[in-house]
Amino acid sequence: QVQLVESGGGLVQAGGSVRLSCAASGRSSWSYAMGWFRQAPGKEREFVATINWTGGSTSYADFVKGRFTISRDNAKNTVYLQMDSLKPEDTAVYYCAANRNPDWRTVDYWGQGTQVTVSS
Repeated sequence: QVQLVESGGGLVQAGGSVRLSCAASGRSSWSYAMGWFRQAPGKEREFVATINWTGGSTSYADFVKGRFTISRDNAKNTVYLQMDSLKPEDTAVYYCAANRNPDWRTVDYWGQGTQVTVSS
């Protein structure tokens, strides 16, 4: 069992930056691939970024490439999402996720989510 707790969301102006954190706990949580997803009102949850367990491989949705950066610190069992050049359309609840394997068509564990609101 892995528990995920997100933090760092809030209200930010367009063009600003926010860093989200996700603290993982549980057996071997450091060995999981980690990801960020988001869900805007009235829309389905969508992929934002993932990182493998070593931190050596990352992937991003096209709409965040060049603006968001995912990273992890396995010593702290924490994954981060640095969000720069934010746009109003980035407003959503952001969810941390953990997977035992890199196939993200299914997700093993979800966090509770943290709200990010970008004002224009």
